[in-house]
Amino acid sequence: MMPYLRHIARLIMGAVFVFSGFVKVIDPLGFTYKITDYFEAWGVSGLDRVALVLAVLVCSGELLIGLSLSLRIRMRTAAWALMTFMSFFTALTLLVALTNPVTDCGCFGDAIILTNWQTFFKNIIFLVPTVLVFVERNRYDRPFTAKADWIIVATLFMGSVMLSLYCFRNLPLIDFRPYHRGANIEEGMAIPEGMPVDRYETVMIYKKNGVEAEYTLKSPEQPWADTTYTWVATNNILVEKGYEPPIHDFTLVDSTGEDVTAQVLADPGYSLLVVNYDLTRASRDGMERVSRFAAQAQQNGLKVYGMTSSLHEVVEQVQTQFDLTYAYYTTDEITLKTMVRSNPGVILLKQGTVLDKWHYRNLPDSAYFETQLNANALSQLEKARNRNLSFTWVMILLFIGFVVLYFRPGRGLLAG
Repeated sequence: MMPYLRHIARLIMGAVFVFSGFVKVIDPLGFTYKITDYFEAWGVSGLDRVALVLAVLVCSGELLIGLSLSLRIRMRTAAWALMTFMSFFTALTLLVALTNPVTDCGCFGDAIILTNWQTFFKNIIFLVPTVLVFVERNRYDRPFTAKADWIIVATLFMGSVMLSLYCFRNLPLIDFRPYHRGANIEEGMAIPEGMPVDRYETVMIYKKNGVEAEYTLKSPEQPWADTTYTWVATNNILVEKGYEPPIHDFTLVDSTGEDVTAQVLADPGYSLLVVNYDLTRASRDGMERVSRFAAQAQQNGLKVYGMTSSLHEVVEQVQTQFDLTYAYYTTDEITLKTMVRSNPGVILLKQGTVLDKWHYRNLPDSAYFETQLNANALSQLEKARNRNLSFTWVMILLFIGFVVLYFRPGRGLLAG
C-alpha cells in the first residue's frame, strides 16, 4: 500500500508544481507585478528593481521542483526543496490571509484566481502529500545516474529561465487573462443574470456633546430626526462582495472627462489600442516603433486610441517628444498591466473583440494593413485558440500516459 501512496503523493505534488510553475514561467512580468504589489503593501522600498529577477528564479525553481518530482530526479533534494517551499509559503499565505495586503496571491498566475484564504487552505491540503514525499524521500529509486541527474536538472532549469526571458521580451505563449485573443471586452464586463451583486450598508456618523457615534438605518436611535445631533459624515460600507466580472475597470476617459468606452467597443471597424500603463517607464525604442506603426494604421483608415494611467502633463510631454498622431485616454493602471505585458503594447480591436496583440518588439510591417489585415488577424486568433487547446490536450495525454504505462507496482513509476 505504501508504494502506491508514496508515488501518488509524488505525482500530485509534481503535477501541482509543474502547472503552477509553468503558468508563471510563461508570464514573468505578471508575477513581477504581483511581487511588486507585495513590496508596496508591506512598505518595502528599493526591492522592486529585483522583482523581475526574483520572479524568474522563483517560478523557474517551482517548475524545476515539479519536473524533478514527476521524473524522480534528485528525489532527496527535490523532497527537501518541496518541504521548504511549502512550509515557507504556507506560513506566508496565512500572514497574507490575515493581513490581506493583496486580494490575489498569484500562486497560479492568471490561470486560476484564488482568494487569500482559499490559497492558505489549498496549501494546508497539499501539505499532506508534501509530508509523505519528504518522509519517504529515501525510498524512491533513481532511474538515472547521479551525473545524469545533475545534467538534467541544469538543463531543465536553464530551459525554464530561457523560456521565461523569451516570454518577457515577447508576450506569454498562452494568455490566461480576460483580454486574450478572441475575448470580447463588453461580454467580459457583463454580470450574468441571477449572479449576486455587491451589498452595501449605509453608516452615518453623528456628533452629540462632542462625542461621535455611528448609526445605521436599523439603529434604534434616529439622530437624523433629532436636532441635538450634528451630522458628520455618511459612508457606504461593503458588507457582502457580489460577483465580479473578469473585466471590471476597462474605461477610456479623455482629458475633458468624457467617457468614450462604449463608442470604442461598439465601433464596427478596426481600432488599435496603444497601451502604456506608465509613460514615464515606457521604452523609448518601443514608443518610436509604436508611433510609426500607429501612423501607418491611421493612413489605412484605422482609429488609434492611446491608453495610460499617467498624468495629463506627462501625456503632453510624450506626445510632443515622439510627435504622436493619436490622443491618450485615462485608464486604471492595473487594467493596463493586465491587458498586454508590454509598455508600450498594442491591441487590435474590432467591435469590442480582441483580434490580435503585440509586444512593441514584434509589430508587423506596413503590409499587414495594406493587404492582409483581416486574414492575419483571423489567423492569429485561430493560432491562439489552437495553442490553448493543444496545451490542454498535451497535459491530459501526459497524465494518461503516466498512469497507463507506468502506474504498476514493481516497475516504472512505482519501482522502489
